[in-house]
Amino acid sequence: MSSGTAEGGTVNGGTAVTVRVPAKVNIQLAVGGARPDGFHDLANVFLAVSLYDEVTVRPATALTVTCEGPDADQVPLDRTNLAARAALLLAERHGIEPDVHIHITKDIPVAGGMAGGSADGAGALLACDALWGLRSSRAELLDICAELGSDVPFSLVGGAALGTGRGERLTPLEVGGTFHWVFAVADGGLSTPAVYGEFDRLNEGVAVPPPEASEPLLAALRAGDPVALAASLSNDLQAAAVSLRPSLREVLAAGLAAGALGALVSGSGPTTAFLTKDADAATQVASALLASGTCRTARTATSPAAGATVL
Repeated sequence: MSSGTAEGGTVNGGTAVTVRVPAKVNIQLAVGGARPDGFHDLANVFLAVSLYDEVTVRPATALTVTCEGPDADQVPLDRTNLAARAALLLAERHGIEPDVHIHITKDIPVAGGMAGGSADGAGALLACDALWGLRSSRAELLDICAELGSDVPFSLVGGAALGTGRGERLTPLEVGGTFHWVFAVADGGLSTPAVYGEFDRLNEGVAVPPPEASEPLLAALRAGDPVALAASLSNDLQAAAVSLRPSLREVLAAGLAAGALGALVSGSGPTTAFLTKDADAATQVASALLASGTCRTARTATSPAAGATVL
C-alpha cells in the first residue's frame, strides 16, 4: 500500500483499517516574527523517523476514541483529539456520519515535539477514507490535514520535506542515505503555544528575519552526510523551550558528551534529538543518556521513514 492513498472500504474485510504513521524531527526550524493571525511563518525541514503510532478505525454506533501505550493517559479521548477531528472533517465533507471507533496505539512520545498528535490525525484520516471507501485524492487529504494543523500534512507524506507558511505547504526533499538518531524523552510535555509565546517574549523588540531554509543543511541531506548535517542542525524555538525547561541543557550536554555528532530540541520540545554517525553510535549514546539520569527514556530510530501507510 503506498503512503497517502487509500484503496476503498474492503480493506481488512471492511471491518477495520489500521494505519501506521511516523514521528518527525525538525532538523531545521526557522521561525519568523508573529503574524497578525498569531501564527509564525516557518522554514521547517521535516524528517520522518522510525517511531510509529498505529491508528485503527472500525464501524461503531458513535464516534469514540481509545488509546494505549506510553503516556496514553495524557491523550484526550474527546472530540479535541486530532484523530477524532480528522474523522469529523472527512465525514462532514462527504455527508456521512462519523460513526467509528478509533483506537490509537501510541509509541511516539506524547507532547514531546515529535508530532504524535498530528500523526494520529493523519492516520485516522487515511484509515477512515479507506474504511468508508471514499478514495479521496491526495490533494483533498492534504487539504483536510492542513485544516487540522500545521504538522499534519507532513505526517501523511513522510520522508523529508520543507514546510513553509505555517509549515503546512510542503516541498519534498531528497535524502541521500539513512540517518541514525537518538531521542531522549523528558518527564512531562511542553505546550507548543507556550513555547511560541516564550519565543515571542524572548524576541520582543527584535527584528526577526524572514525564515529561510539552510542551503548547507539541504546539501547535507541530499548527500546523506551525517557530519555535515549535524553541523547544520538548528531550531529557533530551542532557546524558548530551554527557558521554560532549563533541565534540557543537561540532556543536550549529556548526549554530546556521549559522542553524538549534533543535538537539538525536537520542535517545541521537550524531546531532544541526537544525530549519530551510525547504528552502533546511536546505541552507545542512548545507553549513556539513560545512565546520565537526565531523561526518562532514550529511543533509537532511523530516517527517513514512510508517511501514513495502510497496513
